[in-house]
Amino acid sequence: MTAYVLILDDDADVATAAQLLLRRRYGQVATLCDPAGLPALLAQRVPDVVLLDLNFTPGCIDGAEGLALLDKLRAQTRPPAVIAMAAYADVPLAVEALKRGAGDFITKPWDNARLVAAVDQALARRAALQGGASAASPELMGESAAMRELKALIAGVAPTEANVMVLGENGVGKELVARAIHAQSRRAAGTLLAVDMGALPESTFESELFGHRKGSFTDARSDRAGRFQAARGGSLFLDEIGNMPLAAQAKLLTALERREVTPLGADKPEAIDVRIVSATNLEEARLFDPAVFRPDLLFRLNTIVIRVPPLRERREDIPLLLSHYLRLYELQYQRPARNVSAAALEALVRHDWPGNVRALRHACERAAILGQGAEYALADFALGSAAGAATGAFAAAAAAAAAAPLGAGAAVAGGGLPSDMTLDALEREAIAATLAQFNGNISHAAKTLGISRAALYRKLGKHGI
Repeated sequence: MTAYVLILDDDADVATAAQLLLRRRYGQVATLCDPAGLPALLAQRVPDVVLLDLNFTPGCIDGAEGLALLDKLRAQTRPPAVIAMAAYADVPLAVEALKRGAGDFITKPWDNARLVAAVDQALARRAALQGGASAASPELMGESAAMRELKALIAGVAPTEANVMVLGENGVGKELVARAIHAQSRRAAGTLLAVDMGALPESTFESELFGHRKGSFTDARSDRAGRFQAARGGSLFLDEIGNMPLAAQAKLLTALERREVTPLGADKPEAIDVRIVSATNLEEARLFDPAVFRPDLLFRLNTIVIRVPPLRERREDIPLLLSHYLRLYELQYQRPARNVSAAALEALVRHDWPGNVRALRHACERAAILGQGAEYALADFALGSAAGAATGAFAAAAAAAAAAPLGAGAAVAGGGLPSDMTLDALEREAIAATLAQFNGNISHAAKTLGISRAALYRKLGKHGI
């Protein structure tokens, strides 16, 4: 494999050792001990991969110098892949380096096989990104800078065994990120099992996650494996992790620390072999509040943190997403293919999209079903205040439909809804509009709809929302 590798390290012995290791495999391997010489070197040719030490000044261990150099490297027109290096394992520093665009983090002294594998992976990621291929799951759509960075970060994190916490607002695609991590991991042949932690009743928490034995409680008529056992050899995606009660958090922490679980009614613990990917829409600051989330559990879960950007921070991806979902629902509902008018497209790109990609998807489904013109108009998507107004309208229509005698569909339709819209469709519209009104907040939406959170979760699953 031919590549141009640069080793930027203030220790000449370390740089030479890496050069001797990598030269036979990659061909051209240069070393640089003084960061001041980097601009001149980049002016001649940008390397394919840079092994970047994060500390240069004697006694300095905060990584600030290396992170500043990382920013300069990532600012290049065709940026190199960067592998950050430090003489000690500092998790916050590693996370910050990965957040800023490093593809990997290696501690010195390194394992030779580990270093070669890291360079191979870095070259593969760079080739994929520059070739326009997606480095992550094709479901993670978008070619904006924010999405390219997200895909590159996933590609760097996925092959490791590190636990990953995915942060982001409702509807940004946190589960898609989890699936992309699993698909590119060494566990890809195993199961990815998703668990909605916010919907697990505390009374059945241990049974659901750890399993139970026959007769361990009243309805335990047979042995049952828990989610940890069912995902053995694969990955376990713990969604809505921030909604777990503190008591349940303590039980999860014990399982992760001991790497074993004891099914209810069992005498002996069972070893577990899963990689944990968790996700929450809580603001990051709230995770550090001990009254909300246990610090020791957070430490176990957030070895690597991936922050998924909201749609308003990657507006250039909106036309691609609109095209994808409109075509999808046109086919699903056998509706004619139409383009979005220029005026509507401009407004849709400017829209802040509370609810993010999920809200855009719902808007596209509504437009595909209800749009009547030769082109999609802005009104077909029911944005802004219209979404809030729709909440009451659809909820009232659903209630009227439920109370009306058979054959009264025309009267309901007189309120502005299609006469063939079913009660299920009305319920789905009401839920989608309410979620949009509250920016995807499950608790507020459930309260407004007059149902419990658990009931709302069941309806979201029923309607595929």
